[in-house]
Amino acid sequence: MRRTLFESLTHRPLTEAPPKADDSALAELAASVNRAARRRLGRSLAIRQVDAGSCNGCELEIHALNNAFYDLERFGLRFVASPRHADVLLVTGPVTRNMREALERTYNATPDPKWVVAVGACAADGGIFAGSYGVVGGVHAVVPVDLHIGGCPPNPRQLLQGLLALLERAGGT
Repeated sequence: MRRTLFESLTHRPLTEAPPKADDSALAELAASVNRAARRRLGRSLAIRQVDAGSCNGCELEIHALNNAFYDLERFGLRFVASPRHADVLLVTGPVTRNMREALERTYNATPDPKWVVAVGACAADGGIFAGSYGVVGGVHAVVPVDLHIGGCPPNPRQLLQGLLALLERAGGT
Protein backbone atom coordinates (compact mmCIF):
# COMPACT_ATOMS: atom_id res chain seq x y z
CA MET A 1 0.00 0.00 0.00
CA ARG A 2 2.81 2.39 0.87
CA ARG A 3 4.45 1.73 -2.51
CA THR A 4 1.23 2.58 -4.35
CA LEU A 5 0.85 5.80 -2.38
CA PHE A 6 4.46 6.79 -3.10
CA GLU A 7 4.03 6.09 -6.84
CA SER A 8 0.88 8.20 -6.97
CA LEU A 9 2.78 11.10 -5.44
CA THR A 10 5.79 10.86 -7.77
CA HIS A 11 4.20 9.97 -11.11
CA ARG A 12 1.94 12.19 -13.14
CA PRO A 13 -1.51 10.81 -14.03
CA LEU A 14 -1.96 9.32 -17.47
CA THR A 15 -4.67 11.46 -19.01
CA GLU A 16 -5.35 13.20 -22.27
CA ALA A 17 -4.10 16.70 -22.77
CA PRO A 18 -6.75 19.28 -21.90
CA PRO A 19 -8.54 20.92 -24.84
CA LYS A 20 -7.50 24.37 -25.95
CA ALA A 21 -9.00 27.09 -23.78
CA ASP A 22 -10.57 28.94 -26.72
CA ASP A 23 -11.94 26.55 -29.31
CA SER A 24 -13.79 28.79 -31.74
CA ALA A 25 -14.69 25.89 -34.04
CA LEU A 26 -16.61 24.21 -31.23
CA ALA A 27 -18.35 27.46 -30.33
CA GLU A 28 -19.36 27.99 -33.96
CA LEU A 29 -20.65 24.41 -34.22
CA ALA A 30 -22.79 24.78 -31.09
CA ALA A 31 -24.05 28.17 -32.26
CA SER A 32 -25.00 26.62 -35.63
CA VAL A 33 -27.01 23.94 -33.81
CA ASN A 34 -28.78 26.64 -31.81
CA ARG A 35 -29.59 28.70 -34.95
CA ALA A 36 -30.90 25.62 -36.74
CA ALA A 37 -33.06 24.68 -33.74
CA ARG A 38 -34.53 28.15 -33.50
CA ARG A 39 -35.16 28.25 -37.25
CA ARG A 40 -36.83 24.83 -37.21
CA LEU A 41 -38.64 24.94 -33.85
CA GLY A 42 -38.76 28.62 -33.00
CA ARG A 43 -37.00 27.89 -29.71
CA SER A 44 -34.08 26.00 -28.25
CA LEU A 45 -33.64 22.26 -28.62
CA ALA A 46 -34.75 20.01 -25.75
CA ILE A 47 -33.00 16.63 -25.56
CA ARG A 48 -34.02 13.52 -23.61
CA GLN A 49 -31.37 10.82 -23.30
CA VAL A 50 -32.47 7.18 -23.03
CA ASP A 51 -30.14 4.35 -22.05
CA ALA A 52 -31.65 1.26 -23.65
CA GLY A 53 -29.03 -1.12 -22.24
CA SER A 54 -25.58 0.26 -23.02
CA CYS A 55 -22.18 -0.12 -21.36
CA ASN A 56 -22.34 3.62 -20.45
CA GLY A 57 -19.50 4.68 -22.74
CA CYS A 58 -21.85 6.76 -24.87
CA GLU A 59 -23.51 8.24 -21.78
CA LEU A 60 -20.15 9.52 -20.54
CA GLU A 61 -19.67 11.39 -23.82
CA ILE A 62 -23.24 12.71 -23.79
CA HIS A 63 -22.83 13.93 -20.21
CA ALA A 64 -19.62 15.67 -21.27
CA LEU A 65 -21.81 17.99 -23.33
CA ASN A 66 -22.96 19.52 -20.03
CA ASN A 67 -19.50 20.01 -18.55
CA ALA A 68 -17.76 23.36 -18.26
CA PHE A 69 -15.89 22.97 -21.55
CA TYR A 70 -18.84 22.22 -23.86
CA ASP A 71 -21.59 23.87 -21.72
CA LEU A 72 -24.51 23.36 -24.08
CA GLU A 73 -26.84 25.50 -21.99
CA ARG A 74 -25.06 28.63 -23.21
CA PHE A 75 -26.16 27.78 -26.77
CA GLY A 76 -29.77 27.10 -25.87
CA LEU A 77 -29.46 23.31 -25.98
CA ARG A 78 -30.67 21.55 -22.88
CA PHE A 79 -31.34 18.11 -21.53
CA VAL A 80 -34.80 17.57 -20.06
CA ALA A 81 -36.00 15.05 -17.50
CA SER A 82 -39.30 14.24 -19.18
CA PRO A 83 -39.94 12.99 -22.70
CA ARG A 84 -43.03 15.21 -22.73
CA HIS A 85 -40.72 18.23 -22.97
CA ALA A 86 -38.28 16.76 -25.51
CA ASP A 87 -37.72 17.36 -29.20
CA VAL A 88 -34.96 14.78 -29.62
CA LEU A 89 -34.49 11.36 -28.07
CA LEU A 90 -30.81 10.37 -27.87
CA VAL A 91 -30.91 6.60 -27.49
CA THR A 92 -27.79 4.67 -26.53
CA GLY A 93 -26.98 0.98 -26.41
CA PRO A 94 -28.64 -2.05 -27.90
CA VAL A 95 -32.28 -2.30 -26.91
CA THR A 96 -32.55 -4.99 -24.25
CA ARG A 97 -35.72 -7.00 -23.75
CA ASN A 98 -36.21 -5.27 -20.40
CA MET A 99 -35.95 -1.79 -21.93
CA ARG A 100 -38.06 -2.36 -25.05
CA GLU A 101 -41.34 -1.30 -23.51
CA ALA A 102 -39.76 1.67 -21.70
CA LEU A 103 -38.27 2.93 -24.98
CA GLU A 104 -41.63 2.54 -26.76
CA ARG A 105 -43.42 4.43 -23.98
CA THR A 106 -40.81 7.19 -24.01
CA TYR A 107 -41.15 7.52 -27.78
CA ASN A 108 -44.95 7.69 -27.53
CA ALA A 109 -44.77 10.30 -24.74
CA THR A 110 -42.58 12.62 -26.83
CA PRO A 111 -44.67 15.22 -28.69
CA ASP A 112 -44.38 15.85 -32.42
CA PRO A 113 -42.24 16.98 -34.10
CA LYS A 114 -39.79 14.52 -32.61
CA TRP A 115 -36.60 12.95 -33.79
CA VAL A 116 -34.80 9.83 -32.64
CA VAL A 117 -31.01 9.74 -32.74
CA ALA A 118 -29.31 6.38 -32.24
CA VAL A 119 -25.95 7.06 -30.59
CA GLY A 120 -23.04 4.65 -30.90
CA ALA A 121 -22.29 1.37 -32.60
CA CYS A 122 -24.53 -0.68 -30.31
CA ALA A 123 -27.56 1.51 -31.05
CA ALA A 124 -27.15 0.83 -34.78
CA ASP A 125 -27.33 -2.96 -34.76
CA GLY A 126 -26.70 -4.24 -31.25
CA GLY A 127 -22.91 -3.99 -31.55
CA ILE A 128 -21.01 -6.63 -29.62
CA PHE A 129 -24.26 -7.57 -27.88
CA ALA A 130 -26.07 -8.48 -31.13
CA GLY A 131 -27.58 -11.94 -31.05
CA SER A 132 -27.59 -12.10 -27.26
CA TYR A 133 -30.65 -13.66 -25.65
CA GLY A 134 -31.35 -10.43 -23.75
CA VAL A 135 -31.07 -8.05 -26.71
CA VAL A 136 -33.83 -7.14 -29.17
CA GLY A 137 -31.38 -5.41 -31.53
CA GLY A 138 -30.60 -1.86 -32.57
CA VAL A 139 -32.87 1.07 -31.80
CA HIS A 140 -34.48 0.85 -35.26
CA ALA A 141 -35.95 -2.53 -34.25
CA VAL A 142 -38.21 -0.76 -31.73
CA VAL A 143 -38.73 2.86 -32.83
CA PRO A 144 -38.08 4.74 -36.10
CA VAL A 145 -34.61 6.31 -36.19
CA ASP A 146 -33.97 9.62 -37.92
CA LEU A 147 -30.20 9.73 -37.50
CA HIS A 148 -27.41 7.42 -36.41
CA ILE A 149 -24.22 8.85 -34.90
CA GLY A 150 -21.55 6.19 -35.18
CA GLY A 151 -18.63 5.52 -32.92
CA CYS A 152 -17.78 3.51 -29.88
CA PRO A 153 -18.38 5.93 -28.26
CA PRO A 154 -18.80 9.06 -30.39
CA ASN A 155 -17.11 12.12 -28.90
CA PRO A 156 -19.07 15.27 -27.92
CA ARG A 157 -18.04 17.08 -31.11
CA GLN A 158 -19.49 14.23 -33.22
CA LEU A 159 -22.69 14.42 -31.17
CA LEU A 160 -23.00 18.15 -31.88
CA GLN A 161 -22.31 17.61 -35.58
CA GLY A 162 -24.98 14.92 -35.65
CA LEU A 163 -27.56 17.19 -34.01
CA LEU A 164 -26.74 19.94 -36.50
CA ALA A 165 -27.09 17.52 -39.43
CA LEU A 166 -30.43 16.33 -38.05
CA LEU A 167 -31.81 19.86 -37.72
CA GLU A 168 -30.55 20.96 -41.12
CA ARG A 169 -32.05 17.90 -42.80
CA ALA A 170 -35.35 18.33 -40.94
CA GLY A 171 -35.42 22.02 -41.79
CA GLY A 172 -34.74 21.43 -45.46
CA THR A 173 -31.63 23.63 -45.43
